[in-house]
Amino acid sequence: MADTKDVVELILQDHRRMEDLFRRMRSVEDDRAGALREFADLLIAHAQAEEAEVYPALKRYKNIDDEEVEHGAHEHDEGNEALLGLLEVEEVGSEEWDSKLEELVEAVNHHADEEERTILNGARENVAMERREELGLAFVRERERQLKAGCGSLENVRKIVES
Repeated sequence: MADTKDVVELILQDHRRMEDLFRRMRSVEDDRAGALREFADLLIAHAQAEEAEVYPALKRYKNIDDEEVEHGAHEHDEGNEALLGLLEVEEVGSEEWDSKLEELVEAVNHHADEEERTILNGARENVAMERREELGLAFVRERERQLKAGCGSLENVRKIVES
């Protein structure tokens, strides 16, 4: 991971890590359950940090579409629901596992693609680097807080989805 404070780059790094974890979860030669645990923590911490620190700040910029920011938060909910579905599968590598994994991949990749094209490009064009670095520090701080709290546990993901 590059040593950056830019919130846009930090979010992109998380997206690329999620793609790597998807590859590991699909591979019969890998520790698929371990990759899912890491993915669950990262997805929840990432989304919670975006919603707490990044999205509210970006909504203040006139050239960043508020509807896209709201839509991004809604897509986090869809990703969380898909994650819960996979976490609840009993047998790693079963047909149900593969099916639920593909639902998760689709939900997260759709969100990441839209977020990169709309919200993050808008931030690159309209938010000064100094402010993006401030947001990056806040994003990392909240993401780390979430990770330390075990945010990707089945119980926590269920609580988030049900709230």
